[in-house]
Amino acid sequence: MSRTALLVVDVQVGMFPETDPVYDGNILLERIQGLIEQAKDSGVPVIFVQHNEGPGEQLETGTADWEIHPSIAPEPGELLIQKRVPDSFHETELQEVLTERGIERLVITGIQTDICIEATSRRASELGYDVTVVSNAHSTWGQGERTAAQIIEEYNGKFRSYATLEEASQISF
Repeated sequence: MSRTALLVVDVQVGMFPETDPVYDGNILLERIQGLIEQAKDSGVPVIFVQHNEGPGEQLETGTADWEIHPSIAPEPGELLIQKRVPDSFHETELQEVLTERGIERLVITGIQTDICIEATSRRASELGYDVTVVSNAHSTWGQGERTAAQIIEEYNGKFRSYATLEEASQISF
């Protein structure tokens, strides 16, 4: 039984609007697809996390934008965790699910680098999990004078203080 799980955070339709899609969105989806396939081929559980927002918000629960992106959507019976804040562990059953399955290592990918990926990977580390952040399979948007690429690079530097960083092509389950 694998002690590793792949955690796919907030890769939802609403993150890919035509007018302002997440940085390198198509490449991100391809890399996550590859990781999901590899995880499944290796018997590693894939856990999807879905962010829920209120009426009128981008990821309003139950809307088309709220759905997991169809190119990586979970199959019936696959694990799907619902959350309302950036930290995927906060008031969710994620830790219980991981404990039940004997998971000790998390490989984390998804959106948004500087919010949900940061909060979830930091919390996972604080909870004692061996955390690997896939350095080229998380993304965000530019903010102010900083480009998305600059923010991703900055956060990859921060992740190193509590997680292992590996590119998607280096991940082995």
